[in-house]
Amino acid sequence: MKVFANVDWDLSTPSGNIASWEQVSIAVLMDIRRELRTLNALLACPNFATIPRTLRIISRNTAKRRKT
Repeated sequence: MKVFANVDWDLSTPSGNIASWEQVSIAVLMDIRRELRTLNALLACPNFATIPRTLRIISRNTAKRRKT
């Protein structure tokens, strides 16, 4: 079986039927792989990685001050 990276899979035969259920499983795995690649790209983004730090800073700056 050949692996075709980043290609949409056409599962139908010329008559419009699905060739095999194995192909359906492979197509689902390919969709999952595509989504995981998107997530990996997002997690590698520096802006995304600094969100927790930014939220802590905002929280500190917006907290009510204690009365002295």
